Amino acid sequence: MARPREFDETAAVEKAMHAFWAHGYEGTSTQDLCDATGLGRSSVYNTFTSKRALFGRSLTHYTGTQLDKRQAILDGPGTAAERLTAMLDSAIEDDVEERRRGCLVVNTLAELGLPDDEVGAALRADTDRNLAMFAQCVREGVLDGSLRDGLDPADVAEYLLSTTSGLRVMARRGSSRDSMHAVADIALSAITR
Repeated sequence: MARPREFDETAAVEKAMHAFWAHGYEGTSTQDLCDATGLGRSSVYNTFTSKRALFGRSLTHYTGTQLDKRQAILDGPGTAAERLTAMLDSAIEDDVEERRRGCLVVNTLAELGLPDDEVGAALRADTDRNLAMFAQCVREGVLDGSLRDGLDPADVAEYLLSTTSGLRVMARRGSSRDSMHAVADIALSAITR
């Protein structure tokens, strides 16, 4: 009879996520994962099957958390322009507070590209959901008058995702909070009334 697991799998994924976020996929060893999760090698491999599978789970956990937070801001009160400002402000503050690790998604894309596996699937799903959220907010902004008429929601969604990713890179390279807010303000000025 198999022994029942004596650990919280979700907590282990969260801890592994922080190890990958700090060191990248290639820079995180199996020993780093054991140290981060408090699990032995056999438990890591028996539960998650491989480092890559654990990374995929960690990335999915990260993107779900981040996307839910972003969705709550974009669905919040105020005009679309106000909600977009709040979302960019939140991204900046998160990056500064998270020890300037940047975004796990952006870091992964820079390190691995878009692989054809569960990691790539998580990255594609993150991109698709971000683009859908941004496009919806742009449509609402044109209707509420806070964004310029004639904007193509799909194009502006790509622009906003690129801006957000760029802010994450700025945080990673140590840019000041003021510089990051200035970039966000310039980006928003291109689409607001």
